[in-house]
Amino acid sequence: MREFHADVVIIGGGTGGCAAALAAAKSGKSVIMTEETDWIGGQFTSQAVPPDEHPWIEQFGCTRSYRTFRDSVRDYYRNHYPMTAEARVIPNLDPGNGSVSRLCHEPKVALAVFYQMLAPYINSGRLTILTNHKLHAVRMDGDNVLSITVEDQKHHDFRELVAPYFLDATECGDVLPQAGVEYVLGAESVDQTGEPSAVVGPPQPNDIQAFTYCFAMDYLEGEDHTIAKPEMYDFWRNYKADFWPDKLLSWTGSSPRNTAESVRYELFPGTKYFPLFTYRQIADPKNFQTGLYKSGITTVNWPQNDYWLGSIIDVPEEERQRHLYGGKQLSLSLLYWMQTEAPRPDGGQGYPGLRLRKDVMGTEDGLAMYPYIRESRRIKAEFTVLEQHVSAFFRKNGKAEAFHDSVGVGSYRIDLHPSTANRNYLDVSTYPFQIPLGSLIPVRVNNLLPAGKNLGVTHITNGCFRLHPVEWNVGEVAGYLTAYCLQYGLTPRAVRNTPDELKKFQAFLYAEGVEYFWPTMYAL
Repeated sequence: MREFHADVVIIGGGTGGCAAALAAAKSGKSVIMTEETDWIGGQFTSQAVPPDEHPWIEQFGCTRSYRTFRDSVRDYYRNHYPMTAEARVIPNLDPGNGSVSRLCHEPKVALAVFYQMLAPYINSGRLTILTNHKLHAVRMDGDNVLSITVEDQKHHDFRELVAPYFLDATECGDVLPQAGVEYVLGAESVDQTGEPSAVVGPPQPNDIQAFTYCFAMDYLEGEDHTIAKPEMYDFWRNYKADFWPDKLLSWTGSSPRNTAESVRYELFPGTKYFPLFTYRQIADPKNFQTGLYKSGITTVNWPQNDYWLGSIIDVPEEERQRHLYGGKQLSLSLLYWMQTEAPRPDGGQGYPGLRLRKDVMGTEDGLAMYPYIRESRRIKAEFTVLEQHVSAFFRKNGKAEAFHDSVGVGSYRIDLHPSTANRNYLDVSTYPFQIPLGSLIPVRVNNLLPAGKNLGVTHITNGCFRLHPVEWNVGEVAGYLTAYCLQYGLTPRAVRNTPDELKKFQAFLYAEGVEYFWPTMYAL
């Protein structure tokens, strides 16, 4: 087994992992980052999810480097794509004009921008990225991680990674159980957290939000691109959850903000119903010169392909693979249903011109390289963010809880998708919130930090912490914190719990473009 050394080892090259690598490398530290898929970037790339963001994202409410990423995506299109003259000069260009976000773009563009931002550190040798490397083992000495071994999935050999600091930026918090880190999974009870939206009775560790296998498609009228009938199509065609208003493969779903009501969808704009094709559209032909795109391209991350029949975390591998396969079959069945049976406004059935864009996802089956993970294992932290800290119902002063150890900001409603416990949507209004440093520090282990959705939040507050800008902020702060600790001979715990050191670290973050407080805002 080969041994590699760095100042910081990051397991997981997703959104938080990339932000952490950028911060640590920028601070002069040597970094090794691993990623189990072909693509770094996580939600933006291998999961193919256009960014979910708050209304003020163009002005404030994110880190400087996150804004650089967003600006660089727009510049990539301007510099490399034949755009219309009108689109090229739009300051806040939205390449896809999707309604979900102010910046909908193709996964491969995000991938190019990630490498562009990391290029100085990759090319200088300060940052090493190991794609197709998966966590294998963690070696501990009491409360400290000594090394982490990863497996090269292409060559089937192993590398032992040694460092004074490690970051868990995996999508499911995979390092935590192997390192013996105390963590929480699934839904806490009201007795544990006092949250009104928590479950009544004992906690339910297997109550986890649905995951989704996204895919991209376009539409070529008059052509037939119908895929082969998926193996599980008959099952999914007839599947209806007790809490859902209709069959899952239909144009009817639950209203996220009022589950007692249903929502009607349509594929394309044209009637009074909500059009799904333009919801997460990542390429709008109107922005580009005639002929570049035959059709708009959309990412399918819709209510109809949320998979909630079982968890893929802390279950036997056979069960995990069964649910992953079921999630893939659901997405392919949704496509096949739309191509062959979906009701059209003209009274007909099916849209055979829908074409699965395997090239957009970079995979043989046309599905994203990794499922979109909404909920991870979460560390038992020095401080845990609760519903009471952010909910508009509780915060009568018009602000979320102010944290003395704030190291970032975020804003999103508490948005929980249907879960493996057959629970419907949960949607709670929130105020723009802060990210406390205490939520990044495990209660015991000293040199392993979360760098994604695995920080100290609950099943409920994960619903507003799980989005792109917050995951980026968490990863970036984790990267800066490890570099800061190495620079000054401190521990993360000491930085947080020593008032003078905390103020110095917050000032350092602010100088690096990390916002950690909000002006007076309204609730979402």
